[in-house]
Amino acid sequence: MTGPSPFATGLACRCPRCGQGKLFSGFLNVRPSCEKCGLDFSRHDSGDGPAVLIIFVLGFLIVVSALVVEARYEPPMWVHMVLWPPLILGGAMGMLRPLKGVMIALAYQRRRAEFDGEAPL
Repeated sequence: MTGPSPFATGLACRCPRCGQGKLFSGFLNVRPSCEKCGLDFSRHDSGDGPAVLIIFVLGFLIVVSALVVEARYEPPMWVHMVLWPPLILGGAMGMLRPLKGVMIALAYQRRRAEFDGEAPL
C-alpha cells in the first residue's frame, strides 16, 4: 500500500490520494475533484455504509447506556426523553462525515485504478 492511510485521510476528511485537498464542499457534499492533486471525486460514493454503521454502533451504545442508567438510577421518564435524543443526534451528526470520508478512502484504496482513470487489472 502506498500513499496516505485511508483511515487517517478519511477521518481528516482529506483527499484519499494526496492527503492534502479537502474531500467535502459542504457538510456531506463531496467535491467534484481535489484542488491539490486533481483526483476526480465524481465517482466516489460511500452509499449507505456510514449511516448503517452509525445506526449499529450508536444504537448499541445508546441502548446499553439507557439500560444501565435505568437499572442503576431509575430516573423518571422525562429524564430519558431529555437525555438520549440530543446524544443520538449529536453522535450521529458527529460521526457521519468522518465515516463517509473513511468509506470513500477505503473504496479508493481498493479500486485505485478505477478512480485514477486507468484500466482495471
